[in-house]
Amino acid sequence: MASPTPIILDVDTGTDDALALAYAVASADIELVAVTTVAGNVDVERVTANSLAVLDWLGATQVPVHRGASRPLVRAHRDASAYHGESGLGSAKLPRSERQIGFDRGPAAIIRLARERPGELTLVAVGPLTNLAIALNVEPRLPDLLPSVVIMGGAFHVPGNVTPAAEFNIYVDPEAAAQVFATPFSRLVAVGLDVTERVALTRDDWDAANGQDNLPPTAALLREVGRFAFSHLGNDDFALHDPLATAVAVTPELVRSELATVVVDTDGDDEGRTRIVGPGRVLVAVDVDQAAALQSFRSTIGLPTGDR
Repeated sequence: MASPTPIILDVDTGTDDALALAYAVASADIELVAVTTVAGNVDVERVTANSLAVLDWLGATQVPVHRGASRPLVRAHRDASAYHGESGLGSAKLPRSERQIGFDRGPAAIIRLARERPGELTLVAVGPLTNLAIALNVEPRLPDLLPSVVIMGGAFHVPGNVTPAAEFNIYVDPEAAAQVFATPFSRLVAVGLDVTERVALTRDDWDAANGQDNLPPTAALLREVGRFAFSHLGNDDFALHDPLATAVAVTPELVRSELATVVVDTDGDDEGRTRIVGPGRVLVAVDVDQAAALQSFRSTIGLPTGDR
């Protein structure tokens, strides 16, 4: 059996980030080395508190959490509290963690861990790319130290989810995203809305989580964080944006990708748009095995499957 992949998970916890954390903690294929936080869905203080609370709920109190950037590189922070609730975790009521944050900040932690384990760590960034851009500015050798970077971000052949052109993570800090896409990483995978919006839990999944009392904490977390989407907002599904990107980091065959050069528009009406301008070295996910991705998520977190 292959050793688990050591991962740093860079989050803006949020509801789907919480489920990405659950997937990473529960997966036998992942060694969750550290979590770094960034302002995104909500402010970085709430993101950090949410990340600690989720990890404690999951029993992963050994995973350090490092607070990262409080705002994008050159602009004010724009959040997504309308979709994640004011707290970022919707209606979830998780006990507040009493743990302390990591001694170094998010970008510094990424650099330190990459130096300590050169050629080993995969960075999975499921929020705005501010921490990674800062880390690149401090340590230009980072592309040689990280063998793989997977990001949840972009809308390449589909409309955005913030504007007709832009996906949220890219829109929040387009300058950081432009820098990351221009960096010659050994392997950079972009898991965007083209695939993530096609992998979604249903109301049946949430009902199944609500219908049992003996769920593992990973599955019980869906019951908590899904309440806002399914009950308050009245949605019929819950897209697994961040969990899918996390899964692709260790199971790349879940998606079909094409090598491309990606540029990011940083101003004008199309601010935050991710454009493919030709062949290149970024692996852009363009198709997904929906059934396999959903089965991987459900089985990993211990969600009742039933008849679907």
